[in-house]
Amino acid sequence: MMKQYYIFYKPFNVLSRFSPEGEKRTLADYFNNIEKDIYPVGRLDYDSEGLLLLTNDKQITHQLLEPSHAHPRTYLVQVEGMITQDAINNLQQGVMINVNGALYKTKPALAAIPDKEPELPERDPPIRFRKNIPTSWVKLTLTEGKNRQVRKMTAATGFPTLRLVRYSVGSITIDDIAPGSYKTMDESVKDLLLRR
Repeated sequence: MMKQYYIFYKPFNVLSRFSPEGEKRTLADYFNNIEKDIYPVGRLDYDSEGLLLLTNDKQITHQLLEPSHAHPRTYLVQVEGMITQDAINNLQQGVMINVNGALYKTKPALAAIPDKEPELPERDPPIRFRKNIPTSWVKLTLTEGKNRQVRKMTAATGFPTLRLVRYSVGSITIDDIAPGSYKTMDESVKDLLLRR
Protein backbone atom coordinates (compact mmCIF):
# COMPACT_ATOMS: atom_id res chain seq x y z
CA MET A 1 0.00 0.00 0.00
CA MET A 2 1.38 3.38 -0.99
CA LYS A 3 1.44 5.88 1.88
CA GLN A 4 -0.24 9.17 1.09
CA TYR A 5 -0.18 12.45 3.02
CA TYR A 6 -2.26 15.59 2.57
CA ILE A 7 -1.92 18.85 4.49
CA PHE A 8 -5.31 20.58 4.34
CA TYR A 9 -6.33 24.06 5.47
CA LYS A 10 -9.78 23.33 6.85
CA PRO A 11 -12.11 26.31 6.51
CA PHE A 12 -14.59 27.46 9.15
CA ASN A 13 -17.83 25.45 9.35
CA VAL A 14 -16.52 22.29 7.69
CA LEU A 15 -16.73 18.87 9.35
CA SER A 16 -13.41 17.00 9.75
CA ARG A 17 -14.82 13.88 8.11
CA PHE A 18 -16.11 12.61 4.79
CA SER A 19 -19.53 11.33 5.89
CA PRO A 20 -22.42 13.77 5.49
CA GLU A 21 -24.44 15.40 8.27
CA GLY A 22 -27.41 17.40 7.06
CA GLU A 23 -26.36 20.35 4.91
CA LYS A 24 -22.95 20.81 6.54
CA ARG A 25 -19.85 20.86 4.36
CA THR A 26 -17.43 17.95 4.82
CA LEU A 27 -13.99 16.93 3.58
CA ALA A 28 -15.74 15.32 0.60
CA ASP A 29 -16.46 18.83 -0.70
CA TYR A 30 -12.69 19.44 -1.07
CA PHE A 31 -11.20 16.04 -1.94
CA ASN A 32 -12.26 14.36 -5.20
CA ASN A 33 -11.33 10.75 -6.04
CA ILE A 34 -9.39 10.27 -2.81
CA GLU A 35 -8.57 6.70 -1.76
CA LYS A 36 -11.08 5.18 0.67
CA ASP A 37 -8.38 4.34 3.24
CA ILE A 38 -7.36 7.98 3.78
CA TYR A 39 -8.68 9.61 6.94
CA PRO A 40 -8.10 12.82 8.91
CA VAL A 41 -5.71 12.47 11.86
CA GLY A 42 -7.49 13.72 14.95
CA ARG A 43 -10.22 16.31 14.77
CA LEU A 44 -10.56 19.98 14.18
CA ASP A 45 -13.95 21.21 15.36
CA TYR A 46 -16.61 22.34 12.89
CA ASP A 47 -16.19 25.95 14.06
CA SER A 48 -12.37 25.86 14.04
CA GLU A 49 -10.02 26.40 11.10
CA GLY A 50 -6.54 25.45 10.03
CA LEU A 51 -4.16 22.56 9.58
CA LEU A 52 -5.53 19.05 9.23
CA LEU A 53 -3.46 16.04 8.15
CA LEU A 54 -5.10 13.29 6.12
CA THR A 55 -3.26 10.01 5.55
CA ASN A 56 -3.48 6.23 5.28
CA ASP A 57 -0.26 5.85 7.31
CA LYS A 58 -1.41 4.17 10.53
CA GLN A 59 2.00 4.57 12.19
CA ILE A 60 2.07 8.37 11.96
CA THR A 61 -1.60 8.48 12.96
CA HIS A 62 -0.77 6.53 16.12
CA GLN A 63 2.25 8.70 16.92
CA LEU A 64 0.30 11.92 16.51
CA LEU A 65 -2.71 10.78 18.53
CA GLU A 66 -0.95 8.88 21.32
CA PRO A 67 -0.84 11.29 24.32
CA SER A 68 2.50 9.93 25.60
CA HIS A 69 4.25 11.31 22.47
CA ALA A 70 3.15 14.85 23.44
CA HIS A 71 3.80 16.43 20.04
CA PRO A 72 3.28 20.22 19.83
CA ARG A 73 0.33 21.86 18.07
CA THR A 74 0.17 25.64 17.82
CA TYR A 75 -3.06 27.63 17.64
CA LEU A 76 -3.75 31.28 16.84
CA VAL A 77 -6.68 32.33 18.98
CA GLN A 78 -8.71 35.51 18.73
CA VAL A 79 -10.39 36.21 22.05
CA GLU A 80 -12.97 38.65 23.32
CA GLY A 81 -11.33 41.43 25.32
CA MET A 82 -7.70 42.51 25.68
CA ILE A 83 -5.95 39.48 27.14
CA THR A 84 -3.75 40.14 30.16
CA GLN A 85 -0.35 38.84 31.15
CA ASP A 86 -2.02 37.17 34.16
CA ALA A 87 -4.23 35.18 31.79
CA ILE A 88 -1.17 34.23 29.71
CA ASN A 89 0.62 33.05 32.88
CA ASN A 90 -2.41 30.94 33.84
CA LEU A 91 -2.54 29.35 30.38
CA GLN A 92 1.16 28.51 30.67
CA GLN A 93 0.79 26.91 34.09
CA GLY A 94 -2.42 25.03 33.28
CA VAL A 95 -6.05 25.86 34.03
CA MET A 96 -8.99 23.83 35.29
CA ILE A 97 -11.44 22.78 32.58
CA ASN A 98 -14.33 20.34 32.40
CA VAL A 99 -13.54 17.10 30.56
CA ASN A 100 -16.34 14.53 30.34
CA GLY A 101 -18.04 15.97 33.43
CA ALA A 102 -14.90 16.01 35.60
CA LEU A 103 -12.49 18.81 36.42
CA TYR A 104 -9.12 18.48 34.70
CA LYS A 105 -6.01 20.63 34.98
CA THR A 106 -4.44 21.21 31.58
CA LYS A 107 -0.75 20.49 31.11
CA PRO A 108 1.67 23.42 30.97
CA ALA A 109 1.44 25.17 27.61
CA LEU A 110 3.35 27.81 25.69
CA ALA A 111 1.30 30.99 25.53
CA ALA A 112 2.19 34.44 24.22
CA ILE A 113 0.61 37.63 22.95
CA PRO A 114 1.82 38.11 19.34
CA ASP A 115 3.66 41.36 18.56
CA LYS A 116 1.12 42.05 15.82
CA GLU A 117 -2.16 40.60 14.60
CA PRO A 118 -1.56 37.33 12.68
CA GLU A 119 -1.76 37.59 8.90
CA LEU A 120 -4.59 35.16 8.26
CA PRO A 121 -7.16 35.00 5.46
CA GLU A 122 -10.51 36.58 6.33
CA ARG A 123 -12.93 34.12 7.87
CA ASP A 124 -16.15 33.45 5.99
CA PRO A 125 -18.35 34.56 7.65
CA PRO A 126 -16.27 37.00 9.74
CA ILE A 127 -16.50 37.00 13.53
CA ARG A 128 -19.15 39.24 15.05
CA PHE A 129 -17.84 42.75 15.53
CA ARG A 130 -18.75 44.77 18.61
CA LYS A 131 -17.56 48.36 18.73
CA ASN A 132 -17.49 48.47 22.54
CA ILE A 133 -15.70 45.13 23.06
CA PRO A 134 -12.11 44.89 21.75
CA THR A 135 -10.50 41.63 20.68
CA SER A 136 -6.94 40.35 20.97
CA TRP A 137 -4.85 37.38 19.86
CA VAL A 138 -3.02 34.61 21.71
CA LYS A 139 -0.51 32.12 20.31
CA LEU A 140 -0.98 28.87 22.22
CA THR A 141 1.05 25.66 21.86
CA LEU A 142 -0.34 22.49 23.44
CA THR A 143 0.96 18.94 23.68
CA GLU A 144 -2.43 17.41 24.47
CA GLY A 145 -5.81 17.49 22.78
CA LYS A 146 -8.90 17.28 24.95
CA ASN A 147 -12.27 18.02 23.35
CA ARG A 148 -12.60 21.79 22.68
CA GLN A 149 -9.61 22.32 24.96
CA VAL A 150 -8.40 25.67 23.62
CA ARG A 151 -11.87 27.22 23.88
CA LYS A 152 -12.28 25.90 27.42
CA MET A 153 -8.83 27.17 28.41
CA THR A 154 -9.33 30.74 27.21
CA ALA A 155 -12.82 30.83 28.73
CA ALA A 156 -11.34 29.68 32.07
CA THR A 157 -9.11 32.78 32.07
CA GLY A 158 -12.06 35.09 31.30
CA PHE A 159 -11.39 35.55 27.58
CA PRO A 160 -13.82 33.58 25.39
CA THR A 161 -12.54 32.36 22.03
CA LEU A 162 -14.01 34.08 18.96
CA ARG A 163 -11.81 32.53 16.28
CA LEU A 164 -9.57 29.48 16.49
CA VAL A 165 -6.98 28.55 13.85
CA ARG A 166 -4.63 25.57 14.15
CA TYR A 167 -1.48 27.12 12.75
CA SER A 168 0.98 24.22 12.97
CA VAL A 169 1.63 20.61 13.93
CA GLY A 170 5.31 20.04 14.67
CA SER A 171 7.07 22.23 12.11
CA ILE A 172 4.37 21.98 9.39
CA THR A 173 2.36 25.22 9.06
CA ILE A 174 -0.51 26.61 7.01
CA ASP A 175 1.61 29.54 5.80
CA ASP A 176 1.51 28.69 2.09
CA ILE A 177 -1.96 27.10 1.90
CA ALA A 178 -5.27 28.90 1.29
CA PRO A 179 -8.42 27.88 3.20
CA GLY A 180 -10.07 24.97 1.39
CA SER A 181 -6.80 23.99 -0.33
CA TYR A 182 -4.35 21.19 0.34
CA LYS A 183 -0.91 20.07 -0.67
CA THR A 184 0.29 16.54 -1.22
CA MET A 185 3.37 15.52 0.77
CA ASP A 186 5.77 12.57 0.73
CA GLU A 187 7.06 10.53 3.68
CA SER A 188 9.43 13.33 4.70
CA VAL A 189 6.38 15.02 6.22
CA LYS A 190 6.56 12.56 9.13
CA ASP A 191 9.79 14.05 10.50
CA LEU A 192 8.37 17.57 10.14
CA LEU A 193 5.13 16.66 11.92
CA LEU A 194 6.93 15.04 14.83
CA ARG A 195 9.61 17.74 15.18
CA ARG A 196 9.54 19.55 18.53
